[in-house]
Amino acid sequence: MAKPTNRQELVEYALRRLGAPVLEINVADEQLDDILDDTIQYFQERHYDGVIRTYLKYAFDEDDIKRGSDYNPFFEAGVEDISGTYPGASGPTVDRFIENSNYINLPPHIIGVEKVMTPPRATGGAQGGILYPGQILGPGASPYGAGMGYLGGMGNFGGGGMTDYYLAMQMRATYNFMFNPTAPIRFNKRQDRLYLDINWNKLSAGEVIVIECYRALDPEHFCEIYNDSWVKRYLVSAIKKQWGQNLIKFTGTKLPGGVEMNGRQLYDDGVKELDDIKSEMSSTYELPPLDYVG
Repeated sequence: MAKPTNRQELVEYALRRLGAPVLEINVADEQLDDILDDTIQYFQERHYDGVIRTYLKYAFDEDDIKRGSDYNPFFEAGVEDISGTYPGASGPTVDRFIENSNYINLPPHIIGVEKVMTPPRATGGAQGGILYPGQILGPGASPYGAGMGYLGGMGNFGGGGMTDYYLAMQMRATYNFMFNPTAPIRFNKRQDRLYLDINWNKLSAGEVIVIECYRALDPEHFCEIYNDSWVKRYLVSAIKKQWGQNLIKFTGTKLPGGVEMNGRQLYDDGVKELDDIKSEMSSTYELPPLDYVG
């Protein structure tokens, strides 16, 4: 099938591109499964069509808050004991480490975190949310005042219009940035943990945060991935490389009729094609760098 919609159809497509069923492709089924898994993983981690930006809502419970708010003199965040035993000159040495436990667990399909929207009081911001100019600089500073003009004694920008509106919105954004700081976060994909360096003592059970993140698309639910042109090309070249690697040890062996096996050529061709495809990925399809990609 020229438009594969599942794993088996994609593998059969790749084998036909390499000459099956006319030629016998000397790659085991287990190797084919591994190569396909690696292809999908590479696609999800690097290709912009392999992920989607999404928003997760997370509600804290009592266990979260207890784990995150236990004593720590720096962040008021939780701690977790980690011990290790190492060989020493005079016998085993036991070291005890303290690690922050101010984290929440994320689903394994999340590959990167952009930012987290938390209650402002947990990051030192305003109690009720966004701070408007009038809350900081006094009466008459409402961003929705007459003509967007009065910004806390900074004078009237004029009688209205887009310039005044733009300046007022810029001022509002500046105040929000200064007095409602975003939550410092740390994320590692291999842990599936999102660390929140905030004041956990200011949180209550049932409170919600919103996480802006990137989710890897599962081809079992979004089967168009199996028909992606980049995925098909990469898989064909990766199987060719494995085919050549399997045959390298038989290089020079004469078959009936004088045919000589040349696994080295297949391997080299596969490696070159993969290098070209990866280079194309970097220049055309790769995701921009994210601050908190795992």
